[in-house]
Amino acid sequence: MFGLGFMEILFIAIVAIIFLGPDKLPGAMVDIAKFIKSAKNSIIDAKQSLNEEVNFEELKKEALGYKAQLDAATEELQGFKNLNPLNDLKESADLGSVKENFEKLTQKEPEIETKQEEITFKKKTVKESSLEETKQEHKVLKKEAKKQAEEQDGDK
Repeated sequence: MFGLGFMEILFIAIVAIIFLGPDKLPGAMVDIAKFIKSAKNSIIDAKQSLNEEVNFEELKKEALGYKAQLDAATEELQGFKNLNPLNDLKESADLGSVKENFEKLTQKEPEIETKQEEITFKKKTVKESSLEETKQEHKVLKKEAKKQAEEQDGDK
């Protein structure tokens, strides 16, 4: 009772006998019993009034009814899950082999090109083989232009 063991109750009884004495102890026990009974009754009344106001029982029944409807709908939808037409198409067609065949057909072996590249300078097309010769000519022309510029500066 109230989480008390036998030893605790015995200790409380001995202390009560010592402090209250044998004359007042029976009256005190009756008063304590009445208090516990009235507290218990008031708690029960509070629970009943709260249940009446909130209608816990009705709410619980209603929630269980909704749960049963949801369970039934879920079971019904499980039957429709496998009716997806795309799943049937995927299963009937072997898309993996089609993809592999497409990749094989589209792959080409690299071709070795032996074309000579053409480079254009100032609207002049030069083949790669004569590129070095053209570079040498430009260097010579630049040197001659510098010499002529120096000579003209020196004459002035």
